[in-house]
Amino acid sequence: NINYRLAPKHPFPAAIEDACTAAVWVTKHASEYGGDRDRMVFSGESAGGNLSLSMALACCYERPEPWAKALFDANPGLLAILPACGLLEAGNLIRFKESGKVSPFVLDRMATAELNYLPKSLPPELDTALANPLVFLEEGHQPQRPLVPTCAIVGTKDPLLYDTRRLKTALDKLGVPCEAHYYDGGLHGFHAFLFDSRARASWRDQFAFLHEHVEGLRDARV
Repeated sequence: NINYRLAPKHPFPAAIEDACTAAVWVTKHASEYGGDRDRMVFSGESAGGNLSLSMALACCYERPEPWAKALFDANPGLLAILPACGLLEAGNLIRFKESGKVSPFVLDRMATAELNYLPKSLPPELDTALANPLVFLEEGHQPQRPLVPTCAIVGTKDPLLYDTRRLKTALDKLGVPCEAHYYDGGLHGFHAFLFDSRARASWRDQFAFLHEHVEGLRDARV
């Protein structure tokens, strides 16, 4: 579980740079703590869903950013990713207004998040692919290394539902195994409330996915 710098004090690419740097460190030092650098999974929720997907892209696509290239060169044994209720396109948040299903208050918070995270101008050597990993995948780029199986969960009352649906479509087109689970009536972050049967179902689904794609896991019940 990693920490990373936050906007607005530290806008893009600080968060994904920190995430990639942490993944490189874990790859190099996992064995010192009883871990296995050849059996790694990236997981995150909300903004962390964005980062976990972007980290996977850095592992599978040879990118020009030094911190992304460092992760590509470290070549961790990434087996799967689990982006939960992810904001998978950090730009163009006006798209939620166009859906007509998001309240003005939430739209205002989203607009503020975009302005704080993405600078109005970026240096010419830096693009926003790893801020908008969903768009990058939708563009159909072929990876240098195979993209890994993906399991995405989201509630049907979460505004970010549409990002998960788009992710499923994009990965299907690329031929990447992708499970997308939708939980009726679930709000953003619903899976944190384990008294809710939908939350428990979401964790059962994620554990089942991991048992399928990561050998040697101990039994886990929720």
